[in-house]
Amino acid sequence: MNLKLYEDKNAPVNKRVDDLLGRMTLEEKVAQLGSVGPDVLLNDKGEFCPEKAKKVIPEGIGQITRIAGASGLEPTKAAKAANDIQYFLEHHTRLKIPALLHEECLSGLMTKGGTAYPQSIGMACTWNPQLIKAMTEEIRKQMLAIGARLGLSPVVDLARDLRWGRVEETFGEDPYLTASMAVAYIQGLQGIEPEKSVLGTLKHFAGHGFSEGGRNHASVNIAPRDFREQCLFPYEAAIKEAQVKAIMSSYHDIDGIPCAASKSLLTDILRGELGFNGMVVSDYNNIKMLHTEHRIAETMQQAGILALEAGLDIELPKTDCYGELLVEAVKSGLISIDTVEQAVKRHLEIKFMLGLFENRYIETDNVISVFETKEQRQLARQIGRESIVLLKNENNLLPLDKNKIKSIALIGPSADSTRNVLGDYVYSAHVDSPEDAVPVVSILDGVKAKLDKDVQVHFAEGCGIMNNSSDGFEEAIEIAKKSDIAVVVIGGRSGLSGLVDPG
Repeated sequence: MNLKLYEDKNAPVNKRVDDLLGRMTLEEKVAQLGSVGPDVLLNDKGEFCPEKAKKVIPEGIGQITRIAGASGLEPTKAAKAANDIQYFLEHHTRLKIPALLHEECLSGLMTKGGTAYPQSIGMACTWNPQLIKAMTEEIRKQMLAIGARLGLSPVVDLARDLRWGRVEETFGEDPYLTASMAVAYIQGLQGIEPEKSVLGTLKHFAGHGFSEGGRNHASVNIAPRDFREQCLFPYEAAIKEAQVKAIMSSYHDIDGIPCAASKSLLTDILRGELGFNGMVVSDYNNIKMLHTEHRIAETMQQAGILALEAGLDIELPKTDCYGELLVEAVKSGLISIDTVEQAVKRHLEIKFMLGLFENRYIETDNVISVFETKEQRQLARQIGRESIVLLKNENNLLPLDKNKIKSIALIGPSADSTRNVLGDYVYSAHVDSPEDAVPVVSILDGVKAKLDKDVQVHFAEGCGIMNNSSDGFEEAIEIAKKSDIAVVVIGGRSGLSGLVDPG
């Protein structure tokens, strides 16, 4: 059988890209710039549905959004669904272009059964980049097992305003520490062999942590010198030291220009000054926000044109502004085909580099063997231990004298909730579930197990996190009075799920 040039694994990547691009229709090219989630490809049993796929991705697709993290599937079932999608693309699309599957992995692969590690702010407190590299090497094993080759992490925003709700996702306020952690994170995730690599994604480009009022989408106003020396430094380090291949654009605007529509930022600075040669992906929905939130685009189509011309290659998590609207824009002369092809080339280069055309399928017989291993738990525990920071030990209270403490009051809405003490990028923080994050282990039971049997432990929730009820105050006061010491566990509840207190 005569192979086409793009099918020849021994041919140079640039030659393969050019050959494939020359064979693609406009619709097939534009399809490579979009994405779809599992909700439009799977049935209500979590199984791949070819009939849905024929309607949704007839020309192929660029990326699949969180086949595991957004579906509720166990890892083995997620891996099978990934294979089914790749099979469909190989056997039911003209050019057989594989999809690139992405997942979130900020503090571990964000999926059911994924090992949860401390949040980034805790990782930074270890001052130990090699631990972070070891962590992402383990994350890579889990991601490869389910067919995911792009991780939407790490966050390299600098945290300068503690009102900002995403401080925990960062490595803190220091550019050098952030850069060191980011380089280690990328190196561990990507590994050495491209065919066994998972790409990391630096986010959010750029200056996201400097937003006005500590708000997530608010404007950023920062002097050019500070912007380059502080905000851009971690990106430059990861580009030059770790050869990062993916960067995510940000929601905010800088000096009135939204990042997703800024050619100065995404092309002139990122590619021209910093030397980046990979692909730029959108933060979820931030292309359409050029129309709905920033209001610099009169239509969704115009939003897509502005973003693509600025240098934003791939729309995530689903195709709203590229797709058919982009096809129409090219046919109407509103955007150049050369601009489209430039973005398509970048995406295809990644797919060829990762070996997806030759190795799109994964072994599904023993997927679970790389999930929640003893080694992963030990590593998570080690990172957690090294992340502990004792700010001030007033009156030499710590460590507690076990000879004097015979009763302990545990008080607070997070005193017996694993959901509340985990970060906002663990699975249970993004998916509504009646179960706690670690349903088989109670914090309260864990505390009791570590104490002498004759030490009494009293527990009272006291209050909720997001309600105004004081009904639990009396119980909390009562157990505090009859205990030698009270440990009060307060704080917020991060994430997108379970944000309303029951009752």
